[in-house]
Amino acid sequence: MTTSPLDRAADSFAVELARHRTGRGLSKKQLATLMGFDPSYVSHVESRRHRPTEDFARRAEAVLEASGAIWQRFKEYDELRHARTERNHREPPLPGQWMPPGTGLIVERELATLTYQDDSYLCVIRRSLYNAGTEPVTRYLVRVAVDRYPNDPGRSNLHHREHPLTFAELRLRAYREDGTEREAMHWRAKHDRDAFKELWLLFENDDRRFPLYPGDRATIEYAYCVGHDKWGPWFQRAVRLPTRQMAVRLDLPAALDPQVWGAETSLSTEEGPLRTPVTRHPEADRIIYDWATDDPPLNARYRLQWRFRSRPDAEPDDSGQVRPSDRMRGIGIVQRGADLLRQPARPFDLPREEQAAREVAARLTAGLASLDELHPFNKGVGLAAPQLGLDRAAAVVRPPDRSAEPVVLLNPRVVDASPDSDEQYEGCLSFFDHRGLVPRPLRLDVEHAQYDGSRIITSFEFGMARLVAHEIDHLEGRLYVDRMAPGVPLVPVEEYRETGRPWRY
Repeated sequence: MTTSPLDRAADSFAVELARHRTGRGLSKKQLATLMGFDPSYVSHVESRRHRPTEDFARRAEAVLEASGAIWQRFKEYDELRHARTERNHREPPLPGQWMPPGTGLIVERELATLTYQDDSYLCVIRRSLYNAGTEPVTRYLVRVAVDRYPNDPGRSNLHHREHPLTFAELRLRAYREDGTEREAMHWRAKHDRDAFKELWLLFENDDRRFPLYPGDRATIEYAYCVGHDKWGPWFQRAVRLPTRQMAVRLDLPAALDPQVWGAETSLSTEEGPLRTPVTRHPEADRIIYDWATDDPPLNARYRLQWRFRSRPDAEPDDSGQVRPSDRMRGIGIVQRGADLLRQPARPFDLPREEQAAREVAARLTAGLASLDELHPFNKGVGLAAPQLGLDRAAAVVRPPDRSAEPVVLLNPRVVDASPDSDEQYEGCLSFFDHRGLVPRPLRLDVEHAQYDGSRIITSFEFGMARLVAHEIDHLEGRLYVDRMAPGVPLVPVEEYRETGRPWRY
């Protein structure tokens, strides 16, 4: 089992190498021969007996034509190796030389802008490309994906099956810029699905062809429109080519009072918050949100999400009112019926996973801030990681006193409870259309972990004991309805508003 970042980086290189080798149908011996190495060398690197060298990584990248994936894994390993030995880092390579020859197409800069206006989203993508390969580039693959209800896949699939996205409504247009010249690019469809389109942008038009030759640079820009009825409140960028800089801009109406947050994930890491902040600044009647990152890893995905507080992004029920559960779904709360809510959460291995634990806790704390826009929560409120789609044993609980800091619970377990209990009405963020009368102990002793791996026991009483017990249930795959006495009915939230009362002790 690897224990250090350096070991994990070497493992990632070996996995990437093996993936591309097997994808090309080459044996270890065949690859070694093509690279000019001893036949056993590739086997030694893949089995972690030898660590990769720069020469080995360059040759593997060129032979396997891995679009920079192998080289990027080596860079991550090499940076850690230099840091570990306290040597100075090498001087950064000159522009155009940051990937080895034969890498292929490289994105030096990307700016993706999404503008919401007149109930439609206009997406404009600008990419500065460099051909580090050995062959001319004559086409560029573009993907367009929509998801009207990103937190409810079944509902979204049904919606797009009944209202499929079409190429005609996209009104896609594309251009290639080279210096002061700007020429239209033709395009050709590759895949056509209800909510997903793939197409080739061609380096040609009715007048001529203009391939991107090895060693040359050009900027392409393409734009398309999608109506609000098919575009949910999210915008995702995926890193499919080696990329030096990526930036995203959201241009939203100030009148709708937008709120924006983001998350990132990759093949080797779970979803977590963006590592760089989203900035916000008003411009006349618009609010602009900007986010950027340098040298994003291949296959990383970055998602910005938002909601319009003056017009919640939820569907009305038959009476024309927005359902409370849809309001929760709209800010990313997983709803009852999801498999994740019925599974025990995965504990953290602390202190080894300290950074992951801190990131999950930060997401949960940010989630509490989002909830404040929807409901007062005068009794206090808690949020468990599975409710944000995270399979980790973490929860945060905020006391009724809003000046108090939220309690962070990592790998919690109940070690003692008072024999005295009471019944009070509870609600759940993942089941917010109803309230239920739930018995709970008046005191709860909970053992939970600190970030350094040590464990402490905290005693909670009355309302806090109820809140903490509710969240620990979530981490064990239970909902409050499992605790209710047989035959006790749930109360619709509309009725509860009339008859419910604060908890009293």
